[in-house]
Amino acid sequence: MQSQLEQLKQITTVVADTGDIEAIRQFSPQDATTNPSLLLKASEMEQYRPLLEQAVKAASSYSDDETEQLNHAADQLAVLIGKEILQIIPGRISTEVDSRLSFDTEATIRKARELIELYQQQGIDKSRVLIKIASTWEGIQAAKQLEQEGIQCNLTLLFSFAQAVACAEAGVYLISPFVGRILDWFKANQGEQDYSGKNDPGVQSVSSIYEYYKEHGYKTVVMGASFRNIDEIRNLAGCDRLTISPALLDELSASTETLNQVLASDKISGGSDKISLNEAAFRWMMNEDAMATEKLAEGIRNFTKDQLKLEALLKEQL
Repeated sequence: MQSQLEQLKQITTVVADTGDIEAIRQFSPQDATTNPSLLLKASEMEQYRPLLEQAVKAASSYSDDETEQLNHAADQLAVLIGKEILQIIPGRISTEVDSRLSFDTEATIRKARELIELYQQQGIDKSRVLIKIASTWEGIQAAKQLEQEGIQCNLTLLFSFAQAVACAEAGVYLISPFVGRILDWFKANQGEQDYSGKNDPGVQSVSSIYEYYKEHGYKTVVMGASFRNIDEIRNLAGCDRLTISPALLDELSASTETLNQVLASDKISGGSDKISLNEAAFRWMMNEDAMATEKLAEGIRNFTKDQLKLEALLKEQL
């Protein structure tokens, strides 16, 4: 009997949400994603010590300015870990732009180009890399430009329909709508209710985005992310992609229950109007969505905290 993970892989592209190479090797995903929090965890593992030292060495000769050294060391570490992961997966690695650039379109574009250049210096073609960018208006506009340059992007920290629409209109390659963090907000702000199965607001959000994209012919890939339990994953089976933590991949591997496909492009009911958003309309829709506004801001702050912790760790080595 196949495990639920093997069943899921037959209808959805499974992506590992970790920087832990051993976990990636264990579960054999197609792709992998990293972020500052995951890189911080990875950098504290003994097996990554040589990569940490290599990143610091490269940064030391890059500049005499301490801030530039730290930024370069962090970028080098992300790329070196990405390179290691790419040696054991057949697909792509997502590498994140510094979250402190989330409201600066031009700086985000520059950083994305720098990351791609660092990968190319390591012999990795840009076709195997997705640049992760926070789904702010500025980040989405940066992605629009990068996509036109042939640098494909993964728009993260996505909590709202407005963000999803703007990303699709910008021609973004892939979005990562967050499931578990939406559920967290509703539990904290709406009290305990029945959030199981299809009542989960995070599941509902990703399902509605998936159906809207398929109905209106958008090519942007929907990759559900940030899961709190495997029930959320089961209820999004059939989504284009799902990025899943090692703990939940392990749970799926341990279960042999039948997994039913929930989302499919030929099951779309249709009937939704196509929306077009300019900046003012986008900001108004976000303003009206307290959950999305709060979780986006919180996510940027938390990624920045972990980026600073990672830089402090690198500073000790410089």
